[in-house]
Amino acid sequence: MDYRTLCAADLDALWELQKLYKAEIGEDEPGPAEKERLGKAIGRGSILFCGAWREGALVACCSVTVGFSTFDYLPSGVLEDFFIRPAYRHQGIARELVRFARRASGVSSLTVGCADCDVPLYQALGFTVPLGHLLAFEG
Repeated sequence: MDYRTLCAADLDALWELQKLYKAEIGEDEPGPAEKERLGKAIGRGSILFCGAWREGALVACCSVTVGFSTFDYLPSGVLEDFFIRPAYRHQGIARELVRFARRASGVSSLTVGCADCDVPLYQALGFTVPLGHLLAFEG
């Protein structure tokens, strides 16, 4: 398995995983406008995508959005877009991909917001420190 950060040249492969991810979680399939915005965000460094490749195919991905935390006054990251093709699950790819993403992003801390049903998965990957509740502002 080859783990690496993704660049604009990887957008088509990433886009296929994005569509599979959205379908699996029950969200609408993103369209061309969303793909264009994602490509621009990757190009300007607003989001970092990491991927696992096998035999030239992207089989898993996740993203890290880097910010700054006064918890330790260092860069912190938020993990999102975590998806592994079903045929590649339960092979240790998830654990390695998260570790790679943390190293590649240069963050000192990494957090994830997830549905209650996904808590055991993320705990198994090392996300064990509870930080209260994650809420989103709708306005």
